[in-house]
Amino acid sequence: MPKLIYQVYAVELSKKVFTENIKFRNANPQFGVLECVYVGMTSKTPAERLRQHKTGYTNKKGYKISANIVQKYRIYLRPSLYDHINLKQMNRQEALKMKAKLAWDLRREGYAVWFN
Repeated sequence: MPKLIYQVYAVELSKKVFTENIKFRNANPQFGVLECVYVGMTSKTPAERLRQHKTGYTNKKGYKISANIVQKYRIYLRPSLYDHINLKQMNRQEALKMKAKLAWDLRREGYAVWFN
């Protein structure tokens, strides 16, 4: 079986998420100026993964693998926030670390971020 290559991605979310979702608001007490984003990782392309979020995709085992927050509040992918990270091929562990790093970096820049 070939080794999977993972990518990090970011999806801009509607600012409604900040007012309508208390968990999102509590995770981002510093929010004030910039956009709301979701940061994730995938072995698909970011565009394929966004399609899965949009449709509420369920895998072959019957598990929903799309994030509710993205399904409800997504606007579009933000490649300018993640393209530089995906220049290097990453395994799952590296992508997990880079996803968290990107999320915290964006929070420090003033974005409201959801990641898990």
